[in-house]
Amino acid sequence: MKILQITFLFLYASTLLAQEETEIYLIDLQKTEDSIVVKSVENISKNIGYDSQPSFASNYELLYSGTENGQTEIMLYTVGLDKKLRVNKKTPGGEYSPQKFPNSARIAAVRLDTTGLQRLYSYDIINEQQATSTELLADYKVAYYAFQDDNNIVASVIINNELELIKANLITGEVKNITTNSGRSIHKIPGSDSISYTAVNEDGIHEIYVINIMDDNESFYVCDLPIGIQDHCWYSVSELLIGSGSKLYSYDFFGNAKWEEIADLTSYNISEINRITVSPDKSKIALVATPLLTTKE
Repeated sequence: MKILQITFLFLYASTLLAQEETEIYLIDLQKTEDSIVVKSVENISKNIGYDSQPSFASNYELLYSGTENGQTEIMLYTVGLDKKLRVNKKTPGGEYSPQKFPNSARIAAVRLDTTGLQRLYSYDIINEQQATSTELLADYKVAYYAFQDDNNIVASVIINNELELIKANLITGEVKNITTNSGRSIHKIPGSDSISYTAVNEDGIHEIYVINIMDDNESFYVCDLPIGIQDHCWYSVSELLIGSGSKLYSYDFFGNAKWEEIADLTSYNISEINRITVSPDKSKIALVATPLLTTKE
């Protein structure tokens, strides 16, 4: 049977407009010979409402979608200063999936307007809270994406109520379809020219694939995500990280090539871990989770 004809997988479906109570947690890591050790955990959003989709702009700056006065905005958290601020000029719509362009000061984000228009935008930072926006890929309802470089992205777009994976040149507007039944977890692999993405098989399992869009565009199967898991990220070119429940797991292709628990965050009142990302220097991860004390029975 075909998956992804169900709209709950779409971030911007109407069921998600009543956004969940989620928080952003910043975790300090230490790499050992045999594992990855959690050193500290901090809730950096500390906010009522939806806080999600973190991405590192640098080793010391974290972008995420956060609630401010009932509106979802592009938020920037500065590590070490415990400082967060909205960087986009306020619009009637909500901003999601903020990411820094790899080689410029610009930020990209998906905006869902009150009219229902959903597009990817580039935000040019003039000064704090005054980022002006320019629409990208005018004909496509982008939901999730990752940069190959400043000009090229891989994105899951909504077409006929399904997610389809495309590669797109943001300058020329040239678009090529890659696959159908794509997922929301798309990542540039550190130390490589490749991007990973997920596709949903007939059993509803999210499978990870790797593609080099600047080369031959051929996709290679990597592994399955555990049942019920949609999100992954790369700690290194050979190590994957995921969250499940209150636990973190890694998959090392040069090790046992299976999902192994590396940390249990229950003691930090964390549950329902989903989106996860790693800082460029690998010293930190940011993840989205539900505070355990507010989880309903």
